[in-house]
Amino acid sequence: MGTVKATDRIWLDARLDVEKRVDLLLEEMTLVEKAGQLHMSANVQPVRDREQLLRGGVGASLYASGATGGNVRDEGLMVTAINECQRVAVDESRLGIPVLFGRDVIHGHRTVFPIPLGLSAAWDEDLARRCCHLAAQEASYDGVAWTFAPMMDVSEEPRWGRVAESLGESPVLAGRLAAAMVEGFQGDADHHGRAGSIAACAKHFCGYGMVQGGRDYDTVTVGENTLRNLHLRPFRAAVEHGVASVMAAFNDIDGVPMHAHRRLLREVLKDEWGFDGVVVADWNGVGQLVVQGVAEDLRDAARQAMLAGLDLDMVSGSYGRYLPDLVESGEVPLEMVDDAVRRVLRMKMRAGVFERPYTPEGHSVGAPGRSARALAREAATASMVLIKNDGILPLHENVGRIHLAGPFVEEGDALLGTWVLDGKGEDVVSPATAFRDRIPAADLIVSDGRFSDLGVSMVRDSDVTVALVGEHRSRSGEDRCISTLKLPAGQMEVLEEMAAIGKPLVVVVFTGRPLELGRVLELASAVVVAWHPGVEAGPAVADLLLGRTSPSGRLPMTFPRSVGHIPSSSLERPTGRRVNRDDDRKLGRYLNALVFPELTFGYGLTYTSFE
Repeated sequence: MGTVKATDRIWLDARLDVEKRVDLLLEEMTLVEKAGQLHMSANVQPVRDREQLLRGGVGASLYASGATGGNVRDEGLMVTAINECQRVAVDESRLGIPVLFGRDVIHGHRTVFPIPLGLSAAWDEDLARRCCHLAAQEASYDGVAWTFAPMMDVSEEPRWGRVAESLGESPVLAGRLAAAMVEGFQGDADHHGRAGSIAACAKHFCGYGMVQGGRDYDTVTVGENTLRNLHLRPFRAAVEHGVASVMAAFNDIDGVPMHAHRRLLREVLKDEWGFDGVVVADWNGVGQLVVQGVAEDLRDAARQAMLAGLDLDMVSGSYGRYLPDLVESGEVPLEMVDDAVRRVLRMKMRAGVFERPYTPEGHSVGAPGRSARALAREAATASMVLIKNDGILPLHENVGRIHLAGPFVEEGDALLGTWVLDGKGEDVVSPATAFRDRIPAADLIVSDGRFSDLGVSMVRDSDVTVALVGEHRSRSGEDRCISTLKLPAGQMEVLEEMAAIGKPLVVVVFTGRPLELGRVLELASAVVVAWHPGVEAGPAVADLLLGRTSPSGRLPMTFPRSVGHIPSSSLERPTGRRVNRDDDRKLGRYLNALVFPELTFGYGLTYTSFE
């Protein structure tokens, strides 16, 4: 095929039906160009990858996602690089197909909201929708057209670091929130592809939340009943609400890796459910088929993944390198490749990338403005869960001197949570700053944040201590699996000493997962689970403790008594034996201790009074 003149590219005419445009474009494409559309680059560059862009060898790019060790946007190059790449792909290449730029916009872009597990604690579909809509607006302004969210893997395993990205243990709650988030990112059915929206991705399909022992990337053994009724339900909800893409999971199911799982990807997702979007690999997921022992080499991995229904290869390079030969040898039907290319082109057109390949020059999203902060504060406050209150909260004006202590007193960055690429610690209002804005200096004592014996001594000089404890954001997220659910080293010991002084103690727990809080509940007069709340962390905590807002959050995951009590969740089914569970609880027997978690799914208190 020769060069196509720009004036002859009738598939660029937005007045035509999307399927007609795709048909016209497919007729012009060579097999090599088709394979190129199914390759996602780790971080495409306009100079280094110019020849590849010219021959249509890059369909999408995981632009500066962090996985390659550098955020290009931090060097001030993001907008320029995207536009320079698009000029080569759109204006200089034979077919003029734009690159689809994706980025991990997980719980906000520059305006960072609570981690997804925290946002799910608000049990508010409209709030989730509005947060994702703002994130989409900010990300699209920076040239992002596709996000790899929401994650809806159902899990009852708090040791798994990625529960922070999940929407909790309930498939119903996760499904409803995921549908709302898809609509927030993409707009409703009549607004997909409009300016300010980005394509969403339901991940990780499927069973990822069941990884053995809570160890990331591990194996999964599951029956059809559990798979269908628990783990597939949120994905079905996302598909029914028009999600643009679905990401395959790293795990295997009963020995078959998801990136090669034909029954679930092709037969269930595509054929049974009628999903017409893109099935995308996770990072090097196709290449990992070799390591998982099911593929002989990268060529064989590409063959298996395409036959299974995997449309877009993320960074392994196997599709671009081997698909043309696999088709010519008859090992992969051309019809399968055409279907995958059709899905990629369809998603690009639906997302408006053909109409808006470029992003404004000389601009980037700045620090959150007033309206963005208002929404972030609303979300942070709604996510927080009051799990104990002996009457000390809310802290009234006549409470006396308030002592603010703990490792997160002056923190900003640590409270953003996992998977934040564009949010900045400097944007976060710390708890100390928020309390100083609300409490007269004479009534506020702020420790140095080291949670040391100095902080303990300050308890004696105060009327109530607010201790801010929990996990740093680096302790949760992908590949952040832990073998204990206790507070990080040293924190419990300091709380013990503070409580021993006999003054009222309020504990705020920042975390990306359920923790073992039994002893904390015994020591403290009040306890709040605040998750990792995002840029308005401090104001949200201060407003809730001081009674300017009432707590309304409810736990989206069960908090077990200890690691030894896992699994301990609302997903437990009754056994066939009648047992005296009260006796088991009193005697501390293990047989049915599983059904007595520390804090149940859906638990949460608030402020009120009765007459």
